[in-house]
Amino acid sequence: MKYRNLIFVLPLFALAIYWAWPKDDKISYNRDIRPIVNNKCISCHGGVKQSGGFSMLFESEAKMPTESGKPAIVPGDASASEMVKRLSHHDPEMRMPLGKAPLSDQEIELIKKWINQGAVWEKHWAYIPPDDDITPPTIPKGMEAKNGIDHFIFGKLEEMELAPNPEASKEILLRRLALDITGIPPSLEDYEAFKNDSSPEAYETAVDRLLDSPHFGEKWASFWMDLARYADSKGYEKDLHREIWKYRDWLIEAFNKDMPYDTFTIAQIAGDLLPQAREKDLLATAFHRNTMANDEGGTNDEEFRVAATMERVGTTFEVWQGTTMACVQCHSHPYDPIRHEDFYKSMAFFNNTQDKDLYNEQPKVFTYEPAEKEKVKKLLTWVNEQLEPADKLAHVSDEFLHQQKQELLYTLGHRRVEAEEFQDKSRFIELVAHDQASIWQVQDSSWIKFEQVDLTEVEAISLGYASLTGARVEIRLDSILGSKIGEGTFQVTGQGFPGNRPAKWNTLKIPITPVKGKRDVYYYFKKDRIFAQDLVRVDWLYYHEKAPAKDQYPQALQQKLDELLAVKVVQTPILRDLPENKSRKTHVFERGDWRSAGKEVQAGIPEIMGSINEPDPDRMDFATWLVSEENPLTARVMVNRIWEQLFGFGIVESMEDFGSQGIAPTHPELLDWLAVTFREDHNWSMKSLIKMIVMSASYRQSSVSSDVKLAKDPYNKYLSRGSRTRLPAETIRDQALAISGLLNRELYGPSVMPYQPENIIGFGGRFWFESEGQDKYRRAVYTYWKRTHPYPSMVTFDSPSREVCTSRRVRTNTPLQSLVLLNDPVYVEAASAWAKRILEESGEDIKAGIEKNLQLVTAKPPEQEKVEVLHQLYQESLAYYEQEGKDLDANPKLAAMRLVSNAMLNLDEFITRR
Repeated sequence: MKYRNLIFVLPLFALAIYWAWPKDDKISYNRDIRPIVNNKCISCHGGVKQSGGFSMLFESEAKMPTESGKPAIVPGDASASEMVKRLSHHDPEMRMPLGKAPLSDQEIELIKKWINQGAVWEKHWAYIPPDDDITPPTIPKGMEAKNGIDHFIFGKLEEMELAPNPEASKEILLRRLALDITGIPPSLEDYEAFKNDSSPEAYETAVDRLLDSPHFGEKWASFWMDLARYADSKGYEKDLHREIWKYRDWLIEAFNKDMPYDTFTIAQIAGDLLPQAREKDLLATAFHRNTMANDEGGTNDEEFRVAATMERVGTTFEVWQGTTMACVQCHSHPYDPIRHEDFYKSMAFFNNTQDKDLYNEQPKVFTYEPAEKEKVKKLLTWVNEQLEPADKLAHVSDEFLHQQKQELLYTLGHRRVEAEEFQDKSRFIELVAHDQASIWQVQDSSWIKFEQVDLTEVEAISLGYASLTGARVEIRLDSILGSKIGEGTFQVTGQGFPGNRPAKWNTLKIPITPVKGKRDVYYYFKKDRIFAQDLVRVDWLYYHEKAPAKDQYPQALQQKLDELLAVKVVQTPILRDLPENKSRKTHVFERGDWRSAGKEVQAGIPEIMGSINEPDPDRMDFATWLVSEENPLTARVMVNRIWEQLFGFGIVESMEDFGSQGIAPTHPELLDWLAVTFREDHNWSMKSLIKMIVMSASYRQSSVSSDVKLAKDPYNKYLSRGSRTRLPAETIRDQALAISGLLNRELYGPSVMPYQPENIIGFGGRFWFESEGQDKYRRAVYTYWKRTHPYPSMVTFDSPSREVCTSRRVRTNTPLQSLVLLNDPVYVEAASAWAKRILEESGEDIKAGIEKNLQLVTAKPPEQEKVEVLHQLYQESLAYYEQEGKDLDANPKLAAMRLVSNAMLNLDEFITRR
């Protein structure tokens, strides 16, 4: 019986001895080895350099024989691994890292243990899908959580032996919410109503009201415009105008309607490939038409088409994947396992679009502003009702109204084409800079090409032109040396072009040889008697048919056709793919040089990121993969961006780089939990995610700090207190206009041009024409953005030039910012309007008026000390303007109060979100 019991006892005893026996701890590549490799090894043994034929970027390569024939890493045997031998070699000429301080004994020992344990590789955390079942940690005792976010934040604070701050005052919270959600500060009435609302739902009601505001989209579009590198000009030296504001309006509307982020993503990457794509789907693809275009004469269009396409690859991966893909254009990624050819596999998704760095920015979608749209629809409906059944449109609808108009005009033989809408050109063709509505700098032997023009019934072609010298034109088919079907001579139309605009335009009508079918048509320009750089300017072409259908209708109807033709259309550049028979092949460019094409590659994504399960994936497949469950990065990256907008720092501070060289997340489990919640529970709703964050106790904390918190959490990355950050440039401007009462809250529409200094608006020809009336007081998001001359006051407050994608603005604090707030006309004008209102409201009690209005800046009722100082400033200023400064201003009270309101606009509370 005794021995029988031993049969059961001995195995248990042996198991206990096994677990108690000292063993080597399991070494983690990500935790223990990757930091050593990234800091000490990867610069010589990574994606750019593979010294000795050894790279630690990919597991397969790291375990292969090196140039010496010996493997650097032999899994399970550190003593046989050349890497270990070289790390501990006694000879400095042989020891690694070469020419640098050796690894510490502890680091070498870690590497030995790791190799002996099998040299198990691990993916970088960002490429590992988040756990779908993360449970928020238990809330520490004595702390009150509002939602799951607080469990993670407060748990980390407990580890740091810190406690969260109490909730901020109601007034501070309301200002924080309003500026974060809409970018417009609360009014005094808003403060009063919120303070007096004692219901438990008061805070949530305020959040919902702000999220429902139409100004929500304007605030949140701003950070995305940095990512989209949005500008109203094309960039490079000429930096000509680009009509792309409809994309900004699409963006604002998408945020306002809370378009799910997966839909938002697909629309911008591949909206043109959606089944039955609408106008708005096409407008969304302008995201990738914000790339710069070089309109300088003599540039190679293909070179800059390729440059734009490669830029789209880098931007896409930075925006949606937090990946520095641009590093891979010339070589494999220096630090992350992404191969050189992966860049070009990704480029293949974008390499088949129709755009090719032409002045006219084709392809485009043609839309109208609301008033013009109504006019076109009304005219089109009326004309259609007068036509014979064979000439009618099937129906007139709001979608693609311009396309319907063009179809009707074409059917009736009213075929006028803008000359700048060519499909190809020679190097000596440019567009007139002031409006780019006619071609110019037509030199001897230059040409423009129109593809697949139906010439079956055409008997003559007219050209609207202006010329200072006279010139000739030949009309040829299919190539510049193809068969000539007509020619004509341009006459001199004037002695000069005042302001670069011809005062007179003539028409040249050229009979042509009869041609059947659709052909490519070339207009080949030649000198007449005089050789000049600027031979002729051409505004439009008109194809005269033998018996156009319009001629059978009354003159009144033909006048309506002219009216239709004259309505101004909004032309927005978009993405569209080439037809299959014209598709491009994609090659690896050796060292990133587009002239050195290497092997051909097919569309695909980096292996580390997974795969697209389609045999021949296109842009739509790529966009769908971006927001699929298989992609671990998209949700993480967007959650991080929204977090940064609300707290000043991302959970991953390096928002543009989630790779191995990026800054590690402060709360990795929180990031993953938020990403899964965003995707699964909120169904990609950005407003729902924002609401969840601002409803948290972490967000609501007071921003008051202490010495202990400043020592342990100096930048507040762990949210030991409410975040206190410098407001973005747009919000600072909008806040000044709102407080002063000048803000024009109109939504949508073309970009506006507020005041800009004279020495800026005239460079390279005047491009800035100051907006009149209320337009100059519109929100900053609508300010015209010229890349070579971005709006100065906003650049001073850290707005980027938007030549490239910008994931995060670097916040600065400079004396120049103070000078802007003191002297820039918008702030002086805002101070003046505010001063006038204070005087009108306060009557004789100036001090009470100052105190009341100062709350618009401070949120809480201001300290009496500040009120006293400002009142004293008013009295001293008034005395000055009534005596020695009486000749400076006819209204001394207004002048004195202007100084006071200007001082209030320069307070720290004004430019800081607390």
